[in-house]
Amino acid sequence: MVGTKGKWYDHKVVVSNPVSLDGNGDAANADAAAGEAAEEASSNAGEADAAGKTESDAAAGASAEDQKAADAVAALIDAIYVQQWTEDTEEKCAAARKAWDALTDAQKALVEGEFADPDYFGKDTGDASLDDPRNGDEIGEKELLVVSFGTSFNDSRAKDIGGIEEALQEAYPDWSVRRAFSSQIIINHVLARDGVKIDNVEQALERAAQNGVRQLVVQPTHLMHGAEYDELSQKVDSVRDRFESVEIAEPLLGQVGADAAQVNADKEKVASAVTQTAVEKAGYDSLEAAGSDGTAFVLMGHGTSHTAKVTYSQMQTQMEKLGYGNVFIGTVEGEPEDTSCEAVIEKVKAAGYKKVVLRPLMVVAGDHANNDMAGEDEDSWVSMFRADGAFEKVDTQVEGLGAIDAVQQLYVEHTGEVIR
Repeated sequence: MVGTKGKWYDHKVVVSNPVSLDGNGDAANADAAAGEAAEEASSNAGEADAAGKTESDAAAGASAEDQKAADAVAALIDAIYVQQWTEDTEEKCAAARKAWDALTDAQKALVEGEFADPDYFGKDTGDASLDDPRNGDEIGEKELLVVSFGTSFNDSRAKDIGGIEEALQEAYPDWSVRRAFSSQIIINHVLARDGVKIDNVEQALERAAQNGVRQLVVQPTHLMHGAEYDELSQKVDSVRDRFESVEIAEPLLGQVGADAAQVNADKEKVASAVTQTAVEKAGYDSLEAAGSDGTAFVLMGHGTSHTAKVTYSQMQTQMEKLGYGNVFIGTVEGEPEDTSCEAVIEKVKAAGYKKVVLRPLMVVAGDHANNDMAGEDEDSWVSMFRADGAFEKVDTQVEGLGAIDAVQQLYVEHTGEVIR
C-alpha cells in the first residue's frame, strides 16, 4: 500500500540528480521562473471579454489561464521534491513559495504535479514556530546529534522529535543537543512552506566539525537497525577522523535478533509503554477491561523490505509474551506480509473483537498516521476497517511514540550506554 494520496511527504524517498527549472541548476533561473509563475497567477481573465469573446469563451480562457499558472507552481514544487541537496536548494524553495503565494484560491486548488498538490503549502499541520530546529553554532566540545528521518507535520515534529531532543538535553546538560533529518524532501518542504531550516546529516556533521566538536555522540530516533540506520552509520563512519571520539547509540527497539521469536528488553519497554498509553487514551482502566468490552488495539508501523522487517514480527511476539492478546501489529507497506491491513483485519475478526482502536507504531505522527491510518480516503486503514462491516466501532489515536515519556527515557538510556 502506498500513501493514500500517492505522495509521501514523510516517507517517500525520491533520489534525483540536481534539478533546475531550465536544466542548468542556476538559482537565478529558479527565481525568474517563480516570477513568471506569479505573473501567470495574476493574469486577468477578463481580457477575454475585452477581445470581444463570448462569456463562455471568457470562462474557458480564465480556466486555461488558471491551470497554466497552477502548473507552473506544480513544476516548482516538483523541482524541490528531491532527496539531493544542491547549492541552489534554498533559492528554489523560496521561489516555489513565492509563486504559490501569488496564486488565487481557485488556482491553488488546481495545483497538481508528479508530487505537488494543494496540501504541499496549504495543509495546516500546526505552528512551526513552536519547534526548535536546533541548528545553532557555538556547540562546544561535546555534541549529542539526534538524527531523525523527519516529518513535515509541525505539531508532531515539536511534540515527538522535539520531545526526545528535550529529554536528552535535560539528561545530559553538559552536551549540546543538535538535530539532523535524513530526508531532504522533508527538509525542503519545511523550508519552503515555513521558512525553517533543518540540517541534513551531512550538514550537521560538517557543522560539528567546523565548531570544533571533539566528542560526538549520534542518537538515531529510528525504530530499528534498518536501511535508514545503515545509511546513517556509513555517513558517520566517513567523518570519524575529524573528531577525537564518535559513538552511535542504539535505535529505539535495540538489536534485531535472528527470528520472530527473539525479543529483548527494549521491545518489552516500548510494547508496554505504547499499549498503556493507548489504553488510557481510549478511556479504559486496563487492557483487560478493553478486551472484555470487545476492543482490540492495532498498532500500525511503516514496514520495510530490509531484513530488519522481522522486528515487526518480534513486536507481535512481545505483545503475546506480555499477555496482550488484543494488541495487533500491522504495517503500511505490508512487509512482513502478515502485517498488511487486510491480514490484520482478518486476525482481529478471527479473535472476535468488535471494536478497534488504530494507533501508529511510529516515532512521529506524520503523513502515514494522518493519512494512511486516519485519512478519509477509501484505502486508509480506518476506512478499510469500517468498510469491512465486521466492527461496531473504529477509532484512531494520531499520536507518535516520541511523545511518550517512557519512550523518551529509553532513548536517554541508549545514549547513556555510549556517552563518555
